[in-house]
Amino acid sequence: QVHLVESGGGLVQAGESLRLRCSASGLNFKIATMAWYRQPPGKQRELVANITSTGSPNYADSVKGRFDISRDNKWNTVFLQMNNLKPEDTAVYSCTTRWRSRDFWGRGTQVTVSS
Repeated sequence: QVHLVESGGGLVQAGESLRLRCSASGLNFKIATMAWYRQPPGKQRELVANITSTGSPNYADSVKGRFDISRDNKWNTVFLQMNNLKPEDTAVYSCTTRWRSRDFWGRGTQVTVSS
């Protein structure tokens, strides 16, 4: 069973930074594409960024130039470095992967950005 655990969320002021971490187990991490999604209050969940097994990243337009996704295959971990945070980045951030035709999600971590 794939297990994903996020950490690193918190309350920050606009312009500050946070680094989210997602630890994965139960899969061959180095060949898995990993992704971060977020769900703002009262809105639908949206893709923030993903990273392929070869380390190729993809970002939502709203976070390009501010967020950086990376992975550490030695420790089965994917990171999301979030810089210059804005109040509209406030959301629950969740890590996800598709493994053997199933989607797996972590419980998420809350990020709150005050103005």
